[in-house]
Amino acid sequence: MSAPILTMNWESLKQAFHDCRAQTLTLLAAIEPHWWSCQLHPDFSPIGWHFGHIAFTEGYWLLEHCQGQVPPLAQYRDLFRADGLPKAERQQLPSPEGIFDYLQQVREQALNYLVQAPLESQARLWWWLIQHESQHTETIVFLRHLAQYAVKNPTASTNLDWPAPPLTPLVEISAGSFEMGSNALVAQDNERPAHAVFLETYGLEQHPVTQGQYQQFIQAGGYQTPDYWSPEGWQWRQGQEIHCPLYWQPQSAAWHHPVYGVSYYEAQAYANFVGRRLPTEAEWEKAARWPTALEISAKEQSSIPSSNLGNFNQWQRQTTPVGHFPQGRSLAGCDDLVGNVWEWTSSLFTPYPGFESYPYPGYSQAYFDQQHYVLRGGSWATRPWALRASFRNWYHPWVRQILAGFRCAV
Repeated sequence: MSAPILTMNWESLKQAFHDCRAQTLTLLAAIEPHWWSCQLHPDFSPIGWHFGHIAFTEGYWLLEHCQGQVPPLAQYRDLFRADGLPKAERQQLPSPEGIFDYLQQVREQALNYLVQAPLESQARLWWWLIQHESQHTETIVFLRHLAQYAVKNPTASTNLDWPAPPLTPLVEISAGSFEMGSNALVAQDNERPAHAVFLETYGLEQHPVTQGQYQQFIQAGGYQTPDYWSPEGWQWRQGQEIHCPLYWQPQSAAWHHPVYGVSYYEAQAYANFVGRRLPTEAEWEKAARWPTALEISAKEQSSIPSSNLGNFNQWQRQTTPVGHFPQGRSLAGCDDLVGNVWEWTSSLFTPYPGFESYPYPGYSQAYFDQQHYVLRGGSWATRPWALRASFRNWYHPWVRQILAGFRCAV
């Protein structure tokens, strides 16, 4: 499967909008009715709200902001604005059928506008909307995943008969400069501008930490030993009274799968336990410069990865064993950099030199607050339009509901 090229072409935009929306509607049809309107976690809106927000955002930017028209079903404006009702008050939602109609009406008008839209000045916004939809459907997937795991109530075990796995081999990354970030058409504001970064030689684990490896941390009393934790992390752990990752699978079949459902604090504690550390986001990105077909070109174009390069786009609907996609190995020699699990880094989410907000200040700039940490790489639920070496995700260090794991560095 080849990697389709993203350009300013009208037909390619229309096809990408169709492909992205087709998967969104398939997901909408699969949502269990009892999970549609309930708030599954206090930090996140109900599942159904995210579908309505996708429609609202597309209507606002393309029809209202660009075309100067009133979007369909304008009565939904206050409900589905990101800065509207508090998350806890977003449970009085239209039915799935009503949201389906909302999505369809907005999309029909948007495609009619696309025929006459000045893509030379608007193409970046159109691609931003595809990525916005992709990111919200991933949120929907992990909220659904969270609801499914909530009934399982996983617990840690210190008596599992698993052989103690060795530490993951390290890939040595030689000292030198590389171009970090991206100036490509599809790049988000926080990925811009591309800039040279020099790094000394370092080592990065070949693949993410597995459940088998993390089990050793649990068995050694890692959750009961404050020496492995930062002061903030230990305070958080005591308050949460946790003893294992959120999505823990205490079966030998998961031994080779990456651990996930861990907070930054848990990842940091494990790294201290094994005498390693979390990589910086610059170290991660330098090692993750993918094969040539995935590189951003100087012509302001980008490509999206094909299905044989990693576990993403909900194709597997779960994690896969590390190293399962050898064709996705980076030029540096690291596996699982395309999907499977997001990976925590030690870097706070900060702007690059010369940062400019787009399409509005609140999208990234509001989170440059010295409280969010960067994650890289994507998960098994990440859509292909949000997969590239320069893409940055960010969350508070205590968040564990996302599909996040980590790998260590030295």
